[in-house]
Amino acid sequence: MKREFPEGFWWGSATSSTQLEGAASEGGKGKNIWDHWYEVEPGRFFDGVGPEQTSGFYHRYREDIALMKEIGHNTYRFSISWSRLIPGGEGPVNEEAATFYGNVIDELLKQGIEPFVTLYHFDMPKEMQDQGGFENRRVAEAFARYAKVCFERYGDRVKKWFTFNEPIVPVEGGYLYDFHYPNIVDGKKASQVAYHTMIASALAISEYRKVGDGKIGIILNLTPSYPRSEHPADVKASNIADLFFNRSFLDPSVLGEYPQELIDLLVAHDHLPAVREGDRDLLKQNTIDLLGVNYYQPRRVKAKEHLPNPEAPFMPEWFFDHYEMPGRKMNPYRGWEIYEKGIYDIMMNLKENYGNIESFVSENGMGVQDEGRFEQDGMIHDDYRIDFIKGHLEWLHTAIEEGCQAKGYHLWTFMDNWSWMNAYKNRYGFYQVDLDTMERKPKKSAHWFKEVSTQNGF
Repeated sequence: MKREFPEGFWWGSATSSTQLEGAASEGGKGKNIWDHWYEVEPGRFFDGVGPEQTSGFYHRYREDIALMKEIGHNTYRFSISWSRLIPGGEGPVNEEAATFYGNVIDELLKQGIEPFVTLYHFDMPKEMQDQGGFENRRVAEAFARYAKVCFERYGDRVKKWFTFNEPIVPVEGGYLYDFHYPNIVDGKKASQVAYHTMIASALAISEYRKVGDGKIGIILNLTPSYPRSEHPADVKASNIADLFFNRSFLDPSVLGEYPQELIDLLVAHDHLPAVREGDRDLLKQNTIDLLGVNYYQPRRVKAKEHLPNPEAPFMPEWFFDHYEMPGRKMNPYRGWEIYEKGIYDIMMNLKENYGNIESFVSENGMGVQDEGRFEQDGMIHDDYRIDFIKGHLEWLHTAIEEGCQAKGYHLWTFMDNWSWMNAYKNRYGFYQVDLDTMERKPKKSAHWFKEVSTQNGF
């Protein structure tokens, strides 16, 4: 059966500055929290590989963009590094960095690839974190000023902007589960950081409305929460997981307000963030135009088996337990469940409950360890990745046929890149990267994707 996608469908991939650029201390760049954390705790990074040793896009962007063109990209999402463009997070613009990002944008356009630009992808400038990061309202205001600089410099050429990538992740990693800097475990601070991130997003959108003539949105990792059973206790557990991990950013971004159930829950546990007069209007008036959906795996939950320890730090897991569904399909090379229908369920939820907002799959991908074992005749035969992409595209196509406004599909990621604390442990790219020579070689999936893009379907 031929599945054809709508005319003008966005085929491409996504990356982030810290994971791809390298040159972490070159070109006048300031330090971000990843540069700092690697200096103080290198042992927490896989194989001791830090952000200086990422994939070298800073120096090789022209040839890399040519490779994107070669495999059928018509769109590409990347992020600007706040600490590269404005070292320290506020003050004068680093003109060398401004030229670099301008050149990247121009090169993409020259190759017929539309740039999608994310303003923040986990990489807080160190000096901003020293002020408390998004615990501090002042940092949210500094972010909006940085966003304004980007809009003024590049808004004539960039018509798709995104304030944040997966804003829940720095909250989870930095303030709940200790897998990102600043490694604080404090539910009240987590709540404040999440809230100020949404305020920062709304302030940036407000700035864009003054000068921009394109679309501005946010990228959310929407992970459907499936209950173990239809028992009311399991359903309640899945609803609470959904409140914490999806609706906490989805509702204010699209609807301009927080779910009352989430507010009630935070009030009951004395974890409501500090708010300012006028914030309600700020959020209501600065909702997004376009939603990027990152989807990798489902979240399966069940009712709590045991009451939480009231002396322990507040956690979302006070209200549900994780559930491993028997017989689930797995990525055996990474340990994550594969559930392709999740993408359909997300899109139908957006259609039914969020005004059928214009959206696209901004990340989806399959990480594999030791991918070299699948190499034959100088090429990695990643048929598992082709099957993974195909399965998700089939469900995305079904959602589109049923009226969802899904406009594109971006794989994570263009080439194997550095993955925060995991370095190059799991490979996700269309292109293989040799870490000794930095040579890029297409995998089988790259050739397959080119055909899909060329035919606008499969």
